[in-house]
Amino acid sequence: MLKYWYICLLLSLSLSKGYAQEGEAFPLLDYETKKPIESLIELKKIYAQSIENGNIILEGQCLQQMGKVCYRQGHFRQSLDFFLKADKIFSGFDKPTLLAANLTDMGVLYYYVKQPDKALKHYTSALKIYQRLRDLPGQSIVYGHIGQLYEKRSNYERAFYYQKIALKMSEKTNDKSGAAKIYENIGSIYEDLEKYDLAQLNFRKSLTLYQADKNQIGSIEVINNLGDVLRKTGKYRESIKQTETAMNLANKTGNIYQLASCCRDLGKAYELLKQMDSAYHYVQLGYKHTIDLYSEDGARQVAFLQVLYDINKKTDEINKLQNDKKINRIITFSATIVVVLLIILGFVIFSRQRFKLKDQQMLAKQKEIEHNLTSLELKNLQLEEQHLKQQLEVKSKELSNHTLNLIKHNQFLENLRNTLQLMVKDDKRDQKKQMNQILTEINQSFNHERNWKEFTQAFEQVHHQFLENLKKFSNALTSADMRLIALLKMNLDSADIATLLGISTDSLRVSRYRLRRKLNLAQGDNLSAFIQAL
Repeated sequence: MLKYWYICLLLSLSLSKGYAQEGEAFPLLDYETKKPIESLIELKKIYAQSIENGNIILEGQCLQQMGKVCYRQGHFRQSLDFFLKADKIFSGFDKPTLLAANLTDMGVLYYYVKQPDKALKHYTSALKIYQRLRDLPGQSIVYGHIGQLYEKRSNYERAFYYQKIALKMSEKTNDKSGAAKIYENIGSIYEDLEKYDLAQLNFRKSLTLYQADKNQIGSIEVINNLGDVLRKTGKYRESIKQTETAMNLANKTGNIYQLASCCRDLGKAYELLKQMDSAYHYVQLGYKHTIDLYSEDGARQVAFLQVLYDINKKTDEINKLQNDKKINRIITFSATIVVVLLIILGFVIFSRQRFKLKDQQMLAKQKEIEHNLTSLELKNLQLEEQHLKQQLEVKSKELSNHTLNLIKHNQFLENLRNTLQLMVKDDKRDQKKQMNQILTEINQSFNHERNWKEFTQAFEQVHHQFLENLKKFSNALTSADMRLIALLKMNLDSADIATLLGISTDSLRVSRYRLRRKLNLAQGDNLSAFIQAL
């Protein structure tokens, strides 16, 4: 597992140089000179300040960097937690470059915990973002990781394909550190394929670039690889020389892990040379360095866990304070809203009362106007009613006068007719023809339609609804029946009615009987009373 830490450390150096920060100022840590605990402590301070200042993007970057420090120390669960929190921030604030870098780091994490499918999924997601942004350095890094993934699966054809794409992009962007790592990866593939000449060629290219970039850790790793290739090809002396060079660099940088690795490689080389004393010496020295490494690593892990615990504790405290601040802001905001709403409510109530008072005043005025209009209409109705009464009285007088005139006229004609009838009975035949002619004219004058038409008009003006009501009882009434009914309505006696109709009282009784039948009156019902009730 310790080997993974140093490999991850080497990878992180190339990643840190390739990630664009999208305009966000972030103090990148120098992982070559700072130890993990120092890095974590510094990141903790920046993280606390970012939360206090409300700098969400810087908070996400701190989480990402702390995740990288954690997985180099083997704390993969805590590392994944930091990466996931950073992923949520970068996704929510639309920071595609930062999101792609974080996805790449998560892919590396899954690669070292032996979950290649998840690693490939995260690499692919990061690659799509870099391709959309046309970010060549980012694409180069991801292609290199994918190639390394296929190498571990022994799919060397795909591994070469992706490493060559990554190399082309690194050369385009003049990324020496990235190109060095890719040459190292290609050399490792050739070493697995036992093509040692090509492996040595790519390792030397990688070493040249690492040295130009002053990357000591990368240089030590590649020199060790060159020593392995020389040992595997039987060049033991040259292998020992390369390994001793790597060991001197490891001593200078205090890299105990590389010292232990170099001692083991020297032990193997001297064993192949049959120099057992030297082989035993270096094996024992390697074992001692390994014991020291584990002892130092144990103490470092304890200290690292303490710092990690302090960070989580501090984070919880900061989150609690932030939540308290949010709650206080919410309470303050809510109280302000309540006060504003109360003011608005008071204003609304006051306005409603004022409008209500105005409405009441308007309603009172409207009612007063309506009352005046009603009074005026009532007076007009009274005047109209009085006028109608006067007209009715006039029409009634006219009808009475007209009826009286008709009676007098018919009485005169009746008397004249009776006289003439007596004269006709005389034997004076020379006058008989003339008198019969006069009698005929008198009979005709009894039923003169003009007089009855005038009478009917006057009657309808006084009793305008009477005739309409009468038609509801019978549709078989003749004009003679209507005249009889009109005279009965005027409450005239039978003699006057007979005179007006120009008939005898006996004929009047017959006419009244027929009229009763047409009106469907029951026996015993009074005809005059029935007509007066209409």
